[in-house]
Amino acid sequence: MKAEVINPFLESARHVIEQVIQVSPSTGNLGVKEIAYIENHIWIQIGMTGQMNGDIVFGIQEHVALQMVSVMMGGYVITEMDEMGRSAISELGNMISGNASTILSNQGVSVDITPPRVMKSDSTSNLIQKKALCIPLFMEGIGELDIQVMIS
Repeated sequence: MKAEVINPFLESARHVIEQVIQVSPSTGNLGVKEIAYIENHIWIQIGMTGQMNGDIVFGIQEHVALQMVSVMMGGYVITEMDEMGRSAISELGNMISGNASTILSNQGVSVDITPPRVMKSDSTSNLIQKKALCIPLFMEGIGELDIQVMIS
């Protein structure tokens, strides 16, 4: 897996977070790691088909996701990840991935994305463990969003 496949997702995530969450995220170090679905996290999984196949998974601690959803809802405080919260965080993943697929298309790479699948860590036991390219985005005052790309 080439490291540059994560760049469109990184660029897109930074742009979307700046627009929607209104913070400028800083980028951590790129690495390869085994995907581990850990407790108290929300996972947004989006499939990709076409000239690139695989999955993109955004991992967010639940309290960070709640803060992000609160900002997306105009500052309304969200205390639990209900249906409305899942819809909002799902849409964030969809916006990032859709924007990344446009970037890829502009680079001559044709891809389609699947609708986002939002999971809590207690519902991820059926997922296959894989290695992924991973890069964290740090949002000051909010927390971290991990971008994990498993593309073949």
